[in-house]
Amino acid sequence: MKSHEVVSVMKFKPILLFLFAVIIAACNNSRQELGPAPVSENYEQEVQEWIDDRIETLKEPTGWLRLAGMYVLEEGENRFGSGEDQHVQFPEGTIANEAGTFVLEDGIVELIVEDGVEITSNDEPVEQMTIYDGENAPELNHGSLVWHVIERQDLIAIRLYNKENQKADQFDGFDRYDIDPDWHLKARFEPNPEGATIAVTNVLGQIDYVRNPGSVIFEKDGETYTLEALDSASGRLFLIVGDETNQTKTYQAGRFMYIDYPDENGYTIVDFNTIYNPPCAYNLYTTCQLPPPSNRLDLAITAGELRPTDWEGL
Repeated sequence: MKSHEVVSVMKFKPILLFLFAVIIAACNNSRQELGPAPVSENYEQEVQEWIDDRIETLKEPTGWLRLAGMYVLEEGENRFGSGEDQHVQFPEGTIANEAGTFVLEDGIVELIVEDGVEITSNDEPVEQMTIYDGENAPELNHGSLVWHVIERQDLIAIRLYNKENQKADQFDGFDRYDIDPDWHLKARFEPNPEGATIAVTNVLGQIDYVRNPGSVIFEKDGETYTLEALDSASGRLFLIVGDETNQTKTYQAGRFMYIDYPDENGYTIVDFNTIYNPPCAYNLYTTCQLPPPSNRLDLAITAGELRPTDWEGL
């Protein structure tokens, strides 16, 4: 190397070192530290407001606490009412013994109402109408009852709510762990390829392939854990989580939670103080999804709602 070339290299060495340092710093900043994330001074109040809102949502006229039945329809005619001889038997005393017929043909459900029975939809009396066409499922009303059609793969069923439910009226929340800021955790989101899905089984044993936008990585007590996130209609990421407390303190089949999509740097918050019981933990007439095997963590999440007691069979 010629002498002037050596001088040129030496001249730019400080600049090269500076650029190298900037690159290293940028890389370090892009891999932010995980673990407990700072909380506001009103954090406990904020979580309590979330709890209060959840209680009120569960107590709504068609909240999960008022779910009173799920009746799978057979192809053809399904007579319904409160009589013991009906194919679909609504709770005793809530409707006429013979109230009408649900007719299921090729995935379409028609309602035919018996003379003298008042059933409404959008406050208008119904004599006969299509109540499920594969997409639309209007609510039907009679007295304290509200119902609509649901479809779960090859099953089509009537989902029934009863607004008159003293136990739901008196509900003031499930027992839960104390609010603990140490379970308010910073997490890194790692996106999956567009269109990725994951198999999710429900309590009926049915398998759905749900959109899986990516995984959420967090740390607790020096250990790293990963949860597969699901897409949801809420505009947030949905997590179905199993953990070691399911064996003793929390619902055996796991718990649910929602988190925000990541920020521009790929980070979000997983706040386990808002992890909650799925509807199947306290009502027999639900079709909850179960945690994928990858979401069954070797970790005791001592936060959020505890296992409900004396609630099944509402």
